Amino acid sequence: MTNRAYNFNAGPAALPLEVLQQAQQEFLDYAGAGMSIMEMSHRSSIFEEVNDGAQSLLRELFGIPNNYKVLFLQGGASTQFAMIPMNLLTPGKTAAFVNTGSWADKAIKEAKLFGETAIAASSEAYKYNRIPELGEIVIPENAAYLHVTSNETIEGTQYAKYPETGDVTLIGDLSSDILSRPVDVSKFGMIYAGAQKNLGPSGVTLVIVREDLVAESPKSIPTMLRYDTHVKNNSLYNTPPSFSIYLVGLMLKWVKERGGVAAVEQYNRDKTKLIYDTIDQSGGFYRGFAEASSRSQMNITFRLGSEELEKLFAKESEQNGFVGLKGHRSVGGLRASTYNAVPLESCKALAEFMADFQKRNG
Repeated sequence: MTNRAYNFNAGPAALPLEVLQQAQQEFLDYAGAGMSIMEMSHRSSIFEEVNDGAQSLLRELFGIPNNYKVLFLQGGASTQFAMIPMNLLTPGKTAAFVNTGSWADKAIKEAKLFGETAIAASSEAYKYNRIPELGEIVIPENAAYLHVTSNETIEGTQYAKYPETGDVTLIGDLSSDILSRPVDVSKFGMIYAGAQKNLGPSGVTLVIVREDLVAESPKSIPTMLRYDTHVKNNSLYNTPPSFSIYLVGLMLKWVKERGGVAAVEQYNRDKTKLIYDTIDQSGGFYRGFAEASSRSQMNITFRLGSEELEKLFAKESEQNGFVGLKGHRSVGGLRASTYNAVPLESCKALAEFMADFQKRNG
């Protein structure tokens, strides 16, 4: 296809062309069933194979230990902000957070509705342009868990290493960098991620959780918000987002075909280097927002000398086939989201456009 946009949307985000084409081919008749996967029962053996296959492939690619459950839930990561304290913040305990920006702050606000919270470290004083040093993190003695937001899409910062938490459960919101690099899952009690950035389309949320944490949820919680409900029913307690789960499975196959998560990580670094180098070599025309040591490999945030120039950049980029380069409305500026499915060619084209724009406006 020659009319595919250079898609740098922050989410829902780019999906591989090969994945979309396969979904298109199977859309009307999946596996010879005479119907679309969107039409069939989630209790059918065909869909159970899709559901189980996606879980199995994710375990393989992400190195998920046997004592962890894989759940496909609804409600986005934002629902997890509430489900986690509802299920895991017990009386007398404190939910601890590292506050790294907009999404961490949303998780903190939700937890406050259910119990005590504490800020173990924060980069708010730096306008969230960096991830706190691991040595800055102070976990309360009565912490039920420490919550980190692996990658802040709005500010464009990302953990290079995760904190060691000892006996305290580490919980990670990996919505915007899941499967972008290898992760030692055993360091975490729980990992969760909305699918619509790196894992697939909107509509399904991944939860990877250690079995002992969700063996029994408090009986006072509504059924649909209890983790044990979904564990005991293999994510099929109610009608799941079946088409989204199917597409997650296709996306996982695509990652495997590209050589797995480690190969995808190197590809991502090659992509983002093109853009970061253009920023760093611009003599100040482009200014990266995040500190170099905290730069995200998923969301590249940068500014120009004036808002007028940024508006011109956004306008001209759209005219040249680039989509999604405006920064989040809460912070302004510019942002290129370079998730797994964004091709190297798109990043090369953006770097060339940026160089040309500087030449004409510098």
